[in-house]
Amino acid sequence: MREFKRTDRVADQLQKELAVLIQREVKDPRLGMVTVSGVTVSRDLGYSDVYVTLLGEQEPERIKENLQVLKRSSGFLRSQIAKRIKLRHVPELRFHFDESVVRGQQLSSLIDEAVTTDRARYQDEGDDQDTDTEQSEETR
Repeated sequence: MREFKRTDRVADQLQKELAVLIQREVKDPRLGMVTVSGVTVSRDLGYSDVYVTLLGEQEPERIKENLQVLKRSSGFLRSQIAKRIKLRHVPELRFHFDESVVRGQQLSSLIDEAVTTDRARYQDEGDDQDTDTEQSEETR
């Protein structure tokens, strides 16, 4: 049995090439700082879903605008990929916003907040126990 499927290898190569192409070749001023966070390719290599994140862009309107720019440049990107990768058929590119990074940041901040409140609560309980032991020592 093979260690990696062909679709996985193609997806990895597409991710590398798209990251470079979007950064260096797409000259649209509306496009922000785009990072290709993942690519999945269909079994027949007909379609590829490209997941992107946008640095500093959390507004739905800006996200939609960036995705439109990428969608419009997909033909150009496919032609550039065809020159760089040996494939009979370059998959059609479908761009999606990857919310996992934003969601991960939200969860991380919630965890940090919970840890901080737990530490504060633990310190308050420790202070209460210290005063209880001091009072019991004084009564002896």
